[in-house]
Amino acid sequence: MSVVFWLAAALLSAAAFAAVIWRASRAVAAPSESPELTVYRRHLSELEDLRARGLLDEDGYGSARAEAGRRLLAAEDRAGEPERAGDPRRDRLIATGAALAAVAGALGLYLAVGSPGIPDQPFAARLKAWRASDPATLGAPQMAAVLTDLVKERPTDPQLWIFLGRAQAAAGDPLDAARALEQAVRLQPEKADTWAALGEAFVQLNEGEVGADARRAFDQALKIDPASPTARYFLGRAEIDAGRRDQGLAMWRTLAAALPADDPRRAALTSEIARVEAGPSAAAQAVAAAAPEDQAQMIRGMVDGLAARLAAQPDDPDGWARLIRAYGVLGDADAQTKALAGARKQFADRPAVLAEIEAAARK
Repeated sequence: MSVVFWLAAALLSAAAFAAVIWRASRAVAAPSESPELTVYRRHLSELEDLRARGLLDEDGYGSARAEAGRRLLAAEDRAGEPERAGDPRRDRLIATGAALAAVAGALGLYLAVGSPGIPDQPFAARLKAWRASDPATLGAPQMAAVLTDLVKERPTDPQLWIFLGRAQAAAGDPLDAARALEQAVRLQPEKADTWAALGEAFVQLNEGEVGADARRAFDQALKIDPASPTARYFLGRAEIDAGRRDQGLAMWRTLAAALPADDPRRAALTSEIARVEAGPSAAAQAVAAAAPEDQAQMIRGMVDGLAARLAAQPDDPDGWARLIRAYGVLGDADAQTKALAGARKQFADRPAVLAEIEAAARK
C-alpha cells in the first residue's frame, strides 16, 4: 500500500473531522440550500442563456421562466427555516462521536473491500476505453462523452453533431442537445431530418410543449421535406394541445396512412389517435363525479392499476410516461423515481424511445 495514499487519507480525514466539529460548535445551524433549489436556479440561468442566443422566443421564454419560477418558489417554501441547536456542548460530543465512528467505519470498510494499490482511473482513461468499445455497449451519457470528443477532431462533420445531439437528448441533457443540433443545421441547413431533430430537442427542453421555437424548426423541416414524419407528428400534437383537436387529428390520420404498415410508429400513432378521439375516459369521469374525499383514493387506485399492468406488459412507452407523470402529480417522489428507473431499464437499448418517455413525463 502506498504511503502517499495513507498520508493523504489521514489528512483528509483530519480536515473532515475538524470541519464537522467546527460546524457543531455553531449555536445556530446555517441554512443550506437543497439540491432541488440549485437545480431550479440553474434552469432559470439556462433559460436566460437560451433567450440571449435566440433559441427561445419571448413567449417560450416567458412561459418556461414562469413555470421554473413557480417550482423554485414551491421548493423554497418546502425548505423551511434553519433549526437552532439546543445544547452546543452536547451537540459537540455527539458530533465528535459520529465523526470518529464514520472515520473508523470508512477505514474498516475500505480495508475489507478497497484496493488502494490500484491506480486512479481519470476521465481521459475512461473516455479512451469508451472510444475503443462497441458503441452498442455504451449508455447515452458515455456515448455523448465520446461524441463530444469526436466533434473536437471533426468540427465540420454535421452527422457527428446530429449524433451528439441525439445522444445528449437521450442522456437527459436537452440544452446541450439543442446546441449541438443548432450547429448541425448551420453546417447542413438543407437536411430536413436535422431540423426535425432540432425541433424535438426544443420540445424536450420545453418539457414536452411544442413552443414557437420548435414550430419554426418543424416548419423548416416541412419546407425541405413535406413528408417529414417527425415534423408532421409534432405539429399535429401542437394543434391538439392548442385546442384545435380536429385539425390535429386530421394531420395525424394523414400521417398514419402514409407510414408503412410494418412501421412501429404507425401502430403507436394509431393508438394515440384513438386515445385523443376517446376523450376523457370513463374512469376519469367517475373520479370527477366522486366526492372530494373519495377522489384521492380513486386516483391512487387507477395509478396502482397502471403500475400493475406495466409490470406484466412493460413494452408500453406511453404507459410509462403516464405513470411517471401521475406519481409526480400525487407528490410521491419515491414511486416516481422507481418508475423512471423501471422505464430506463426497460428501454435501455432504445434511447430515442426513452427520451420521448422522459419528455412526455415532464409535460
